[in-house]
Amino acid sequence: MGGVKSGPGEFREGHRERLRTRFLTGGPDALPDYELLELILFAARPRIDTKPLAKRLLARFGSFADVVAAPPALLREEPEVGDAVITQLKLVKAGAERIARGAIAGRPVLSSWSAVIEYCRTTMAFADKESFRILFLDKRNQLIADEIQQSGTVDHTPVYPREVVKRALELAATAVILVHNHPSGDPTPSRADIDMTQTLIGAAEPLGIAVHDHIIVGRNGHASLRGLGCL
Repeated sequence: MGGVKSGPGEFREGHRERLRTRFLTGGPDALPDYELLELILFAARPRIDTKPLAKRLLARFGSFADVVAAPPALLREEPEVGDAVITQLKLVKAGAERIARGAIAGRPVLSSWSAVIEYCRTTMAFADKESFRILFLDKRNQLIADEIQQSGTVDHTPVYPREVVKRALELAATAVILVHNHPSGDPTPSRADIDMTQTLIGAAEPLGIAVHDHIIVGRNGHASLRGLGCL
């Protein structure tokens, strides 16, 4: 007589346990993107094999970060994606943002520039709409506030220098770092980006507010207008 064959549920649980063990013993680098995503989806879809779903999401959106940042409306277009899956993915994104923000909170921002870049990329690089963020700093260059000033379309966000300066004065900020994203993926600044930044500098500096930098982030990296000599 042949041995007793395990059913789909037993096979699935065995596979999941092996993935958990590999993750716990080898860390995240022990798993390729699709397996890490598969592991995250276990809690949302406990009764299905999540590997095909993980692979479909990566095939559609392009990377682990793109999947986690994908708009809920687009995620819902995929079979087997509902509120539970979206919640799991957005929890991962929120956790990553909290960790990245914690790396710049309570310390001089200019002395932890790589953490600033990482925070900007984590929060904005994979968004599907352009938005304009401002980091407001005190006289010690510590973070006072982190605010989205405007959100726009896939390739444009209106920015009003007077409103930026007004908000900086309300917060008693002595410096700002400007940040926006390019949903196209290419962080190269446009002529309009440079002109707007220079206009804002002209409005802010007479009031004692320094513009330390304007950072543009995208899937393909980031650009610093100061680093490019545009400020």
